[in-house]
Amino acid sequence: MATKFISIISRVVFSSSLSLFITCCANAKEGAPVSPGKQINSRTDIPWQAHWITAEKIPGQKNVWLAFRRTFNVKDTALSTLRIAADSKYWLWLNDKLVIFEGGLKRGPTPQDTYYDQINLAGKLQPGGNTMAILLWYFGKEGMSHKSSGKAGLIAEMYQEDRLILQTDSTWKSIPHPAYTSESADPQPNWRLPESNIIFDAREDIPGWQRAGFDDTLWPNAKMICKGTCPPWNQLFKRPIPFWKDYGLRDYARAPRYPFTSTGDTITCSLPYNTQVTPFLRVKATAGHKITMLTDHYKGGSEYNMRAEYITQEGVQSYESLGWINGHKMHYIIPAGIEVLELKFRETGYYTTFAGKFTCSDPFYTRLWQKALRTLYVTMRDNYMDCPDRERAQWWGDVVLESGEAFYALDRNADALTYKGMLELMNWQRPDSTIFSPIPAGNWDKELPGQMLASVGYYGFYNYYLHTGDLEAIRNVYPSVERYLSLWDLDQQGVLKLRQGGWTWGDWGENRDVPLLMNTQYYLALEGFKLMSAALGESSKAGQMEEQMAAFKDNFNRLFWQGDHYQSPGHRGAVDDRSQGLAVVSGLADPEKYPAIFKVLQKEYHASPYMEKYILEALFQMGYPSFALQRMKKRFSPMVDHPTITTLWEGWGIGAKGFGGGTANHAWSGGGLTLLSQYVAGVSPVDPGYETFQVKPQLGDLTEVLAVVPSVKGDIKVHIQTLNRYDMQLEIPKGSKAIVFLPPGAKTIEINGTILIRDGVSKRVKGVTLVEKGQERHKQPAIQADPGQYHIVVK
Repeated sequence: MATKFISIISRVVFSSSLSLFITCCANAKEGAPVSPGKQINSRTDIPWQAHWITAEKIPGQKNVWLAFRRTFNVKDTALSTLRIAADSKYWLWLNDKLVIFEGGLKRGPTPQDTYYDQINLAGKLQPGGNTMAILLWYFGKEGMSHKSSGKAGLIAEMYQEDRLILQTDSTWKSIPHPAYTSESADPQPNWRLPESNIIFDAREDIPGWQRAGFDDTLWPNAKMICKGTCPPWNQLFKRPIPFWKDYGLRDYARAPRYPFTSTGDTITCSLPYNTQVTPFLRVKATAGHKITMLTDHYKGGSEYNMRAEYITQEGVQSYESLGWINGHKMHYIIPAGIEVLELKFRETGYYTTFAGKFTCSDPFYTRLWQKALRTLYVTMRDNYMDCPDRERAQWWGDVVLESGEAFYALDRNADALTYKGMLELMNWQRPDSTIFSPIPAGNWDKELPGQMLASVGYYGFYNYYLHTGDLEAIRNVYPSVERYLSLWDLDQQGVLKLRQGGWTWGDWGENRDVPLLMNTQYYLALEGFKLMSAALGESSKAGQMEEQMAAFKDNFNRLFWQGDHYQSPGHRGAVDDRSQGLAVVSGLADPEKYPAIFKVLQKEYHASPYMEKYILEALFQMGYPSFALQRMKKRFSPMVDHPTITTLWEGWGIGAKGFGGGTANHAWSGGGLTLLSQYVAGVSPVDPGYETFQVKPQLGDLTEVLAVVPSVKGDIKVHIQTLNRYDMQLEIPKGSKAIVFLPPGAKTIEINGTILIRDGVSKRVKGVTLVEKGQERHKQPAIQADPGQYHIVVK
């Protein structure tokens, strides 16, 4: 009789007039997340009084740009809060100043609902008359990162404490912005993107329409649609992530000397690295010429994405295309005879800092870590993305690796993006309990079973809790995880009965042993659920998981272990390296199997960069750091050593040489960043939220490693040198303590100039306790250290 998962479900771009206002947004820091585990679930404390509004006549059904204006009076300028939601994006000016550059989040906290922004306007209002102007971009298309409401709309209301002083209604003025054209010539952005090409005809612009002194008398009043939380936008969820970090308009590297007259050739400008940008130009031209702006990633991943076009007016003019695109180079196609006065770009991105660090004695691994970081950052915005060009989609297999990298590379603002993705994944759970990604999405609904198991399991949701200590987040997703796992059955042999889902993908590449991939990821999902149950005080469920996992492990090894490797009975072809690695990191493979698995991993190379992370991690866990680093270098050298591409690739090559279209910026290839910080530098949490962490370095053949890990307790800093002696400098932040593993066989251990051990005799050192941790293959001395700075010398 088939055994089922033991489930006790308890809760079954501007003209010259606009360019005057393009300044670096000072509001970005206001979006810094506060307690992301609680913030995302709060829709609003005050019922919405405002109405959703739109323009009276809207041209077309997609790629619509609307302009809104409202003048109003205030007496008190302090403590003013604006709540605003839009389908799909907006730019907001207040009293002639750009306050928000690209507000709004792509739609879909649930399949029906919408996000709203909350903006602190203290200090931005003036006594007496004020003017607010808003430019709205309505996508009007479904995408892999956006669920369209089907209607262009805006809602906003301003409060001073609990007093409503401004709201959207029919007193606002609104028109379709005549300079934006909804249709463009082919090629169009591919079907995965909700965004369209942006076409701006400066001859139709409305000079100064955002200014306080602009006369909008002839503009029609806005059309009211419905009040507050109403269809098709429904409930409004507060934005849980920061507003974008705006680096301001910047010069291109090796920019041409201005002014110059275009010859009609494409002008290529270099960006400092692969990044999210909006292009800017200032030219002198006659009217009616088309200027095209696109990056070298315009067909990134073998599919077209966005481009911008600008139709000139007469005279000197400036323009910034507002829809971000990414790449290493910006191409301007400027007709002959136009005088080019200035070309610039604006970088914007997720509001975080590159707080982590890793360097070592081999520059290759330092470069890999840096390229992984750059890839991670360019794939963050409204959501974690697989790639910023072809899809911009929140595939959860990618998110598992990206979030793991973020814990070691970025400040803790990044955690809000992970938790946003967790809630979205669970809020999109279907009535039949299945989950799928990417979400939010309007044109995708296929479940990838392996990725879904990874998302809710040890490396997904539980890893978030391990690094953040955010138990409320786990409490929120736990019932949905339980419902999803209840879908999975065991067969007569006590191993997983495969579910097809919508796409039984597994991985790119050859020799995929899908039954093994699913069984190992299922076991990791059980491990994550067991640990989440224990953390929530669900001891009975945790105990049941422990028993079920023990039986499953016995059955797995009985059926799949072939004496010197794992393989499912029906698999044909070479041994799958992915499955060997997952068997190790899941705990299904016991240490006595490690030597045989090591031999397999020395021979087999089939995984994509996505699954390669788990293979390399298995090598570290089995105690083969030198070969782990050797394999890492062999696999990733073409990416890391590429002289001009600053990011890591989707496959082992680009385009046709890669997988799935072969993008040149795929953060799932950045697992090496995590491994270098977690295993080579050796820093990882032992208790959730870094109450205790360990430093257990595995340098392999490296002679020096320096790392900074930006934990929730503060920066952990470690510097290890082994050329002449084992020398470690360690900084432990307040509120945490560390277990520090030291080389086996040490005769003398000196800490901060005091001998802790010499020839087997130990002494007391302030803040340090000598412990000994047993390992499967050897015993390794260790100390437990309180917060502070330590200089440890081992001889």
